[in-house]
Amino acid sequence: MKTERVQFYSDGSLIAGLWRTPDEPTDDPLRAIVQGPGWLGLKDAKLYVRYHEALTAAGFGVLIFDYRGFGESEGDRNIVSPANQLADLVNAVTYLTTREDVQADAIGAFGTGGTGGGNAVLLLAADDRVRAAVSQVPVADGRDWLHRMRPEHEWLSYLEALDTDRRDRVLTGKGRLVHPREEIMVPTPERRATTVKSDVDDLIPTAVSLRSADEIMQYQPIDAAKSLTKPLMTIAVEGDATTPTDHAIALHEAARGPKCLIMQRHTTHYAAYDRYWTTVTPRLVAWLDTYVQPADVAVHMVADDGSISTTLEVSS
Repeated sequence: MKTERVQFYSDGSLIAGLWRTPDEPTDDPLRAIVQGPGWLGLKDAKLYVRYHEALTAAGFGVLIFDYRGFGESEGDRNIVSPANQLADLVNAVTYLTTREDVQADAIGAFGTGGTGGGNAVLLLAADDRVRAAVSQVPVADGRDWLHRMRPEHEWLSYLEALDTDRRDRVLTGKGRLVHPREEIMVPTPERRATTVKSDVDDLIPTAVSLRSADEIMQYQPIDAAKSLTKPLMTIAVEGDATTPTDHAIALHEAARGPKCLIMQRHTTHYAAYDRYWTTVTPRLVAWLDTYVQPADVAVHMVADDGSISTTLEVSS
């Protein structure tokens, strides 16, 4: 796998990315997969490399990048904004369409880990240029995610703290800075013990605005899934204590197009990355290989209720 450092702009911020391609050169443009990292993730994480190796071996190019404000990208370091992340993903797709080595009408999405998985669903719903997606251990409802990390008394106190911070911001222009992993997300014992992201853990922001939680409270990939008619594969862990299993199931059940749910059993959120790597990855790659294809025919259908659907068909 070859790796090239690339850059593009997203709403004026310079975004740093990695463009990964097969070892064997080809004169034909590549089908491409775009990935924004997972919750507080960075493009350079070793965790993602083996997925990219599998995808490039199947003939894809893969673009992964640091969201604005993270890693080597420009932007405000004090905010975690899912809305900005979705805009960055859409702009990443646009960047791919400018590359001569990319087949512009054969782009898919992959996301893993909390908002990483949720963002793949949001991108698939928001951008007609994205053919299909794989969402691994996703968050479907940000408010529910934050709530379930906390006992009820802590949740009520947390809501009071958010309200106090909103009042302070409008009266003083300043709000609290908090640790995103300790005071927005609450890490599980497994997260504290795992080394799966240790290569980038020290590089994430350690102080972000508490108003970031307000955005996550409004984070609703489940609503986007309800409108989906494009192919979606969802990968879950049974009994997941980090990203609730029922979030992945809800996304799968809500989607109305071709869909597949993979449930990894007898494991945990972080252990699953290693335990079922050889089982799940070929299925992930095959899903994208099947559905991320250039469309030769677009069929527009109008139902009796007036709703319009579009199906993109690939000639054999």
